[in-house]
Amino acid sequence: MRFRDLFKHRTGSTPTRIAPEDALPARAERALQAGDLELALGLYDELIAGDAAVAQSHYKRANALNRLGRAQEALASYERAIALDPAYANAHCNRGVVLEGLRRWAEALAAYDTTLALNPADSFAAYNRGSVLKELGRCDEALASYDRAIALHGSYVEAYVNRGHLLHQLGRYEAAIASYDAAIEINPGYPAAFHGRGNTQAKLRRLAEAVASYAQAISLQDDSKYLLGVYMNAKMQICDWQGFASNLQRLTEGLQARRAVCTPFSALALVSSPGLQRTAAEVYAREEHPPGHVLGEIGSRPPHGKIRVGYFSADFRNHPVALLSAELFEIHDRSKFQIIAFAFGPETDDPMRIRLRDAFDRFIDIRDMSDTQAASLARELEIDIAVDLGGHTAEARTNIFALRAAPVQVNYLGYPGTMGADYIDYLIADPIVVPPALVPHYTEKIVYLPDSFLPHDSTRAIAACVYTREQCGIPTGAFVFCCFNNSYKINPPVFDAWMRILGRVEDSILWLSRHHPAAMENLRREASNRGIDPARLVFAQRAPSQAEYLARLRLGDLFLDTLPYNAHTTAIDALWAGLPVLTCLGEPFASRVAASLLQAAKLPELIAVSPEQYEDLAVRLAQTPALLAALRERLASGRHTAPLFDTPKFARNLESIYRGMYQRYQRESG
Repeated sequence: MRFRDLFKHRTGSTPTRIAPEDALPARAERALQAGDLELALGLYDELIAGDAAVAQSHYKRANALNRLGRAQEALASYERAIALDPAYANAHCNRGVVLEGLRRWAEALAAYDTTLALNPADSFAAYNRGSVLKELGRCDEALASYDRAIALHGSYVEAYVNRGHLLHQLGRYEAAIASYDAAIEINPGYPAAFHGRGNTQAKLRRLAEAVASYAQAISLQDDSKYLLGVYMNAKMQICDWQGFASNLQRLTEGLQARRAVCTPFSALALVSSPGLQRTAAEVYAREEHPPGHVLGEIGSRPPHGKIRVGYFSADFRNHPVALLSAELFEIHDRSKFQIIAFAFGPETDDPMRIRLRDAFDRFIDIRDMSDTQAASLARELEIDIAVDLGGHTAEARTNIFALRAAPVQVNYLGYPGTMGADYIDYLIADPIVVPPALVPHYTEKIVYLPDSFLPHDSTRAIAACVYTREQCGIPTGAFVFCCFNNSYKINPPVFDAWMRILGRVEDSILWLSRHHPAAMENLRREASNRGIDPARLVFAQRAPSQAEYLARLRLGDLFLDTLPYNAHTTAIDALWAGLPVLTCLGEPFASRVAASLLQAAKLPELIAVSPEQYEDLAVRLAQTPALLAALRERLASGRHTAPLFDTPKFARNLESIYRGMYQRYQRESG
């Protein structure tokens, strides 16, 4: 959204006679152009007091009010101008801008439609109309409106950029890049075009190109929303750590100033302060997902015979969230709960998707619904507890919760941190990931599971095939340290520790996931810079299936965790396969997950409390085969006795939490 040129004469109006320099209209106009808005407002009030029937005075007064942030008063003044002159196209248009700012999308669209009916050549109205249609989810119409704006005004940079954003949203990535490139050709100094192009290149995994686009945007405008965070995240994905410390300092200072410098998800792997992670979430919720009130309050309801739990996720498919929770959904107690899936991720026919369709009492695809429609549906179904399994992740639909889909709303599983939003009532945790001392860093009420918060599918098969080290490119006699975390979790301090460990343990190697080619190249170079032979880094090929991936994990000797963003699913994978995990305890939720898993697996001695202890313990375990063998034996026997792997017990504990939430709501609403 952009506000129309405040000083442009309205289309189709009769030219106004030029007033003398000291005349009241000229003084008011000068004040408005100079930004002396209170003076301008007073002068327009004088003009209106002298002749209330001059539409232009009301229009100019509205412009001053809008720039002062007094939206409702501005709206009334535009409407007065329109009442006096129904053909006042600019007044209709700027009324639309105010309505757009108030998120009154349908009314804004009607205002832009009226503007274009009065003046079909108004490219500005066509552009803003496209933005409103995008908000309404009418993407094809929005694209046509941007195209119309460009046809009317061929060098309309903003229209090309917003068209690129929309094409990105529609998954038409190459077309989006072409639109951003067109904007850059028109104006090479327009940072939003580089920022948008970087986002699309990152989506296409063209990460080095994305880094270059983000860097160009930063060189043009440092304060573009979330730019520094996505730039650092892209660099982390390819393990490009040039400028890491200085960029992290800038990002930290931006968060301390409560600026929108980083998305909450990117912050998990970048900052080690739970307070700053909360700040990132609060700023993001404020900027992108403010509370919505169009559906009104949820009225009180009589208690249901079965508590209705709605799970909302983009990940009901072959995805870590589903891999962890499939059995949980299947074994929920149907005598006490009705379990409903609200799915909005890509449609797939993979085995997990098919399994999950049968796991729920109802499986509802809401991909084609707007956020308002989805929240309305949840209300119509009288969902008692809405569980957001996505949080601040890429495909989440937080606005469904901002509209209040259910009387009780819960942040769980998919995002290891606070949502920073008042409309999320609870965060499900455990005593390790959110100890009492750290509760102030979370905006939700914390509810505790007695063991680990992370569910596990105890039916997951491990393939019977036995991999050899030769098959996987691992030296036969080597001690195998490994980590299969995503590359963006590997940072310079973590890698420094790993290289020191390799330096202290002869004939050891580090076995990693096969990352982006640039990441592998950069990691090899970083190893060499630290005096470690790059050949001691071995990158695993992708396994043909989950079962074979789990079987192959048994080739590892010790899994080395990352900080500040721990292994989550990869840690429970390792433990389920019998591979010990060594972690270092941090402060934020994401820095404490592996410790939670190890505690529930009854292996607390693998939780280091400092980086120095982490390194020393890794070396000690590598050099003391009997100690490591004893840990592996305990882990193997714990598959039948440890709380981490007892899914039925986990389900009953979670259901107890849901009952407590529901009973509290009934007491407070009754």
